[in-house]
Amino acid sequence: MIELYLSKVTETSETEQAGKMYARVSYKQTMTIQDMARHMAEHNTVFSEGSILGVLTDFVKCVREMVLMGNTVKIENLAIFKATVEANALEVLYDAENDKVATASIGTLAEGAKTGAAVKTVKLLAQSTGEFTRDELKKDVKLAWTDKTKAEIAAAKGGETTSGGGTNTGDNTGGNSGGNNGGGGGTLVDDPDGD
Repeated sequence: MIELYLSKVTETSETEQAGKMYARVSYKQTMTIQDMARHMAEHNTVFSEGSILGVLTDFVKCVREMVLMGNTVKIENLAIFKATVEANALEVLYDAENDKVATASIGTLAEGAKTGAAVKTVKLLAQSTGEFTRDELKKDVKLAWTDKTKAEIAAAKGGETTSGGGTNTGDNTGGNSGGNNGGGGGTLVDDPDGD
């Protein structure tokens, strides 16, 4: 079950969201690769935690290797991993005045420069696929308020107590507006085709 809390945009914000509240995920813990190996070993498998940890560790290294070679790695029902770039805006391929050419490299363009490094930065893109697409997750997710938020709702109602947090397995349009993305610079997006 995913527990939610409410985050209020400050009243002094210069946006139309000022004073409005948005649901955010209250994350319980960060699961490391070792935690996942332990969890998997508890699922009545013949493989030990150490064996699973070794395979997962090697798998992560291999995914990184393949992505850095320019490949896309698809892990069915999880995600498609690939590298993407944030590009500089080049005006020309060759600046004769400064004898500079466009380069397939990472860097920033000097102020007024017409050409140079083509890329600002490289990022990992993780695109959800199969059972992890937005539509599939909406079918299976169960949502509830954190205990603190239940108490805040009860106080807002004038001291009434609330039972449970409710469950939602339907359409959650609007979703999480910003924040709570985690993940070291990667971006998670849905694969609309479910590939």
